Amino acid sequence: MSANGARNWQQINPQYTPNTEKEKKVSVKVKNNGWITKGEKVIYSFIGACLVISGIYMVSFSSTTDTINRELQQLEQTVNTQQVTNDGLMFEVKELSRPERIIEIADKNGLKIQNAEVKQAQTFNN
Repeated sequence: MSANGARNWQQINPQYTPNTEKEKKVSVKVKNNGWITKGEKVIYSFIGACLVISGIYMVSFSSTTDTINRELQQLEQTVNTQQVTNDGLMFEVKELSRPERIIEIADKNGLKIQNAEVKQAQTFNN
């Protein structure tokens, strides 16, 4: 077809003529979905809360354990000093209860020993 023939054809068949009017632009709102869904956010929040709570529990437990260990060390130190004191006193008791010392004190106070053996008294624990 020639250009003249095309014009004639468009005039005869107006339904096939292209619209030269501007088409109305329809704005389409596209909903941007996040890369994390609501369910995942709930799960991640729950896991995060569990991690925070377990961290607080661990720190609390560690602090309590440390306090108990310090008290235990102080008690062990007290027991050790008491044992040293007790050992010193036991040595002093043995030193003061020697039979020779008892005979010497008896002689100074005017007591007489008649053919008797001086023995060290021992205690019985029942």
